[in-house]
Amino acid sequence: MAKTALTDAIQDYLREIYKLGADGVPVSVSALAKQQGVSAASASAMVKKLAALKLAAHEPYRGITLTAAGERVAIEVIRHHRLLELYLAETLGLDVEDVHDEAERLEHVISEELEAKIDSVLGYPTHDPHGDPIPDADLKWPADEPGGNAEAPPTRRAVAR
Repeated sequence: MAKTALTDAIQDYLREIYKLGADGVPVSVSALAKQQGVSAASASAMVKKLAALKLAAHEPYRGITLTAAGERVAIEVIRHHRLLELYLAETLGLDVEDVHDEAERLEHVISEELEAKIDSVLGYPTHDPHGDPIPDADLKWPADEPGGNAEAPPTRRAVAR
């Protein structure tokens, strides 16, 4: 499923499920709702939508997991966000403290062509300006991270980066 066919909200939920489930444990609807700043009912409705799109699976009382397709979208959103943060900081000179909000807005609309150009111009970076790893074009995590190129994100932050 093409990422561009998915709403910003769907992409954000997939990213948060991915990050919350980094330890391999299914994510609860309540934890997801808290992270997204929405009611449990709202999060539950989105999880049903994600399941209908075959991007996530939800077993009541057991939690939410991403399908391979959902995980791919989540990692791609993380990649876009972190590349944009680095580009905004290094190339445009924005303060590192200011790049997150801009990258949050742009991560959903960046084309694959622009992503590749930014990656190239930056020299195929492995980490964003906050030190978080950037998945490569094949959506693999940097080899120097614990469990290099593991499927789970090597770092987790309270703020969605």
